[in-house]
Amino acid sequence: MLPLQQNFAHSPQLDIAATVRRELAPLRARLKPGAKIAVGVGSRGITHLSTIVRAVLDELRAAGAAPFVLPAMGSHGGATPDGQAGLLAEYGITESTMGVPIHAAMETEQVGTTDTGAPVVASIEATRADGILVINRVKPHTDFASETLGSGLLKMLVIGLGKRDGAAAFHLAAIQFGYEPTIRASAKTILRTLPILGGLGIVEDQHHATARLAFLSAEEMESGEAGLFAEAKVLMPRLPFDHADLLIIDRLGKNISGAGMDPNVTGRWVHGRSAELSPGTAAATVVRRIFVRDLTPETHGNSNGIGLADITTTRLINATDKPSTYINALTSLTPHGAKFPIHFDTDQECISRILDTLAGVERAKAKVIRITDTLTVDSVEVSESYLETISGMPNLKVSGSTAEMAFDDTGNLLPIRKSVA
Repeated sequence: MLPLQQNFAHSPQLDIAATVRRELAPLRARLKPGAKIAVGVGSRGITHLSTIVRAVLDELRAAGAAPFVLPAMGSHGGATPDGQAGLLAEYGITESTMGVPIHAAMETEQVGTTDTGAPVVASIEATRADGILVINRVKPHTDFASETLGSGLLKMLVIGLGKRDGAAAFHLAAIQFGYEPTIRASAKTILRTLPILGGLGIVEDQHHATARLAFLSAEEMESGEAGLFAEAKVLMPRLPFDHADLLIIDRLGKNISGAGMDPNVTGRWVHGRSAELSPGTAAATVVRRIFVRDLTPETHGNSNGIGLADITTTRLINATDKPSTYINALTSLTPHGAKFPIHFDTDQECISRILDTLAGVERAKAKVIRITDTLTVDSVEVSESYLETISGMPNLKVSGSTAEMAFDDTGNLLPIRKSVA
């Protein structure tokens, strides 16, 4: 193995407070003094999330409104008020740090139906507000491919604000009528029936840094999100190569991706082995085997997505919180995502056993990539079998000598050797 640096361009550093102030300027004239504004915040590990949320709240208060934070995360956090508030607290978003109340109730009500008759459900806390503003990262979705829509503001209106009931209703409809059509139809209903002010879209680059912040009013959201999506798609993290015999992922978690590990990176799509009625998604990246080593602390034992791996460690299985994992997998209608793969006690045994399943590939010549997680792919380790390929790729830089995989005295991998830029 050798350390490898992907030379992604760095985005200019943003003054978050000043950018939020500029983006929300058109909204200020629309706010009535004392208006109760629900600010929807999700469960993803977004860089500078607490800073961004605080800047939005400051602007709303400066305009004379009375904002509160509404966890907008579907069934995450075990689908309980304490669990969802706890996830926000992990990102530094609490009543004391934000200076506003957090309304984490899970009760919902139906606010309408789509053209196909699917129910559209929203949090009661949202329906009772005078205005609603959502904050979310815009990026390609983990469940479907599109040229104009992914995970972002419209999705948060439908699934995030819908709590567990809304997420379940959406996924039932999406399996029958397709993800993108259902998001658009459900969002259209919400925009028509609820007091949506708009959303603050966040675009991150391959270094997981904030590349752009843009406010879209309710009137702009349906068409305007496409521009943010196009930018996010270009800036998506990618593996250095589009083929691997074995991909080693150090950690999986809901803060990394809704699928635990992003299918846009791994090529393993959530509905690759399900009963989805609409056509599947072809993978641009082909990974023959995936080994996932651990969970992130921020996922609190939710290992949904581990079913997309081929092998894992016994310690990851033991660290799984089954109730939160199961409720998330069942709500999203992807029970296979929570299936436990073959597992062994040590990394060393997992790697040895899974390499033996690669028919037609000599162990010493296997193409192996190791990453921290699917958000962190700038510094990786790759096997020496990629050396000839690397030489023809100017965006890749090798720093350090080739060395055997290094394990500690318990048989587990040592940290990834960081490449020197």
